[in-house]
Amino acid sequence: MEELLRELTPQVLGFLTRRYGQFDLCEDAVQESLLAAATQWPADGVPDNPRGWLITVATRRLTDQFRSESSRRRREDSVAAMGGAEELVAPAADSVSDPDSDDTLTLLLLCCHPAVTPASQVALTLRAVGGLTTGEIARAFMVPEATMAPRISRAKKSIKAAGSQFELPPAEELADRVKVVRQVLYLIFNEGYTASSGESLQRVELTAEAIRLTRMLRAALPDDGEVAGLLALMLLTDSRRAARTTADGSLIPIDEQDRALWDHAQISEGTTLILATMAQGGVGPYQIQAAIAAVHAEAPSAEATDWPQIHALYLILEKLTPNPMITLNRAIALSQVEGPQAGLDLLATLDDNKNLTESHRLDAVRAHLYERAGEPGKAREHYLAAARRTTSLPEQRYLTAKAEDVSG
Repeated sequence: MEELLRELTPQVLGFLTRRYGQFDLCEDAVQESLLAAATQWPADGVPDNPRGWLITVATRRLTDQFRSESSRRRREDSVAAMGGAEELVAPAADSVSDPDSDDTLTLLLLCCHPAVTPASQVALTLRAVGGLTTGEIARAFMVPEATMAPRISRAKKSIKAAGSQFELPPAEELADRVKVVRQVLYLIFNEGYTASSGESLQRVELTAEAIRLTRMLRAALPDDGEVAGLLALMLLTDSRRAARTTADGSLIPIDEQDRALWDHAQISEGTTLILATMAQGGVGPYQIQAAIAAVHAEAPSAEATDWPQIHALYLILEKLTPNPMITLNRAIALSQVEGPQAGLDLLATLDDNKNLTESHRLDAVRAHLYERAGEPGKAREHYLAAARRTTSLPEQRYLTAKAEDVSG
């Protein structure tokens, strides 16, 4: 049921926003309808038309909101102008008009309105379309949840104040909006591929939704090379999903995975897509990341991985978009080419980055390189530090086990 609700949320919100034009009120009403579904469906069963049920319940909540405003007449006039007098009395849940159109793409672009700051565009879209909780979004941005909640609230108010319409943006705004949408979908996928917290390493419903939305975006923008690169990156990365955990959910690093379990249909589709896209020129960051993923995917074993090519691609990526996470990943590739000490030296350049030093990633990579360098004491220290910082239980168990292994 959770997967169904996550899939239906952006569809219902898109439908209501297109019809009523008040994004902030519609988002609140959809959240209330989801709560009602989570309460009633387990006892009563999922209705024959779950999307229609959610639309009707949310419409009723909207009607209640309009009626309760202090300026009753103005609100009721507004309702009548937007939806017609018949909307004041909602029909039965399963009989609501339920068109086949999916407004998710338009909703994505609305959330990326220029009146909203770039960071808040990403956060709001993750909340409204991706279905992530405020806590999950906060961890994706490496900020406290108390900071993220007001940011999302302000974003909704900014869209309302801008008087934006639920329609595709003008051509001159489309490129900037799509850039943010790509980033949003990338973060949704990452949260699904390696969950930031909880018992499970992966949240398949999020990776599947990110891929679905990216396919939709590519269908709408077939000439956008970065959209194609993003889709290829997701497919190639997701191809390893079945090999990433043991039966009990424990993490398996890429160099220890059974590559026979990799999804070769996804690898074939992703590789074909990225080769065709890069041949057209104008290569961007998502295409470079997809090319790196393709090199990993094409290697028959960990030992056969073409690390010099991967390092060269990371150098290009670092020049295109300087980012501490890219440098962190390049340190791993560099260590495979020039040895662990070269990787450790590169990691030292990241010690002043507060966001990175407060996460578990820097300690985890540093521990791995110290282990390869034959310094078990330092490796254990950083494995334990990384285990303390991560909120993912599978990662905690893996890092703690590594600390014990190097100690023994």
